[in-house]
Amino acid sequence: MILRFFRRDPRRELIESLYTRVAQAARQPGLYLDAGVPDTVEGRFECLALHVVLVFRRLRTLPAPASDVSQDLADAFFRSLDQSLREMGVGDLSVPKKMKTLAEAFYGRAHAYDAALDARDADALAAVLARNVTGGEEPAHRLAAYALEAEDALKGQDLDGILASGPVFPALDAEPGEAPSGETAPDPSR
Repeated sequence: MILRFFRRDPRRELIESLYTRVAQAARQPGLYLDAGVPDTVEGRFECLALHVVLVFRRLRTLPAPASDVSQDLADAFFRSLDQSLREMGVGDLSVPKKMKTLAEAFYGRAHAYDAALDARDADALAAVLARNVTGGEEPAHRLAAYALEAEDALKGQDLDGILASGPVFPALDAEPGEAPSGETAPDPSR
């Protein structure tokens, strides 16, 4: 009976690996150096949320079991946020309230991004990104172009490809060896 707690769950490992690859894409230095994402806890949340939304959008168009993968990815995303809050020292009694706020923020952004991405409207997407992420129009246009390019790249992947090698995101140019600076946040890949 106790051995079941030590068994590996291949499905959970697969989803954790997928989530880790999405989180790594959201940590590209170019997003922070070139696309105007602030290197703060909030900025990293916004960038991670954008990447998760892009993967959700692709999974939504794929046949079963993509909807199950999407739900599992959402669970991994929110587990990671919960763990990050706890690692930052948020008290056990405050975590549920903060998680509710983060969930509302995430789904609000997903709705706003969906409308602009469905219309393939770079200006509308840049406006949403300027309001939520970058705080400036020029970097928001770079981030919007990145998001549209990422969505196009994801359209070329099937579920097996996404699970096997991870979702394809474009690389943003950053100087080799450069990393985001400023306030650090817990590793979102957890």
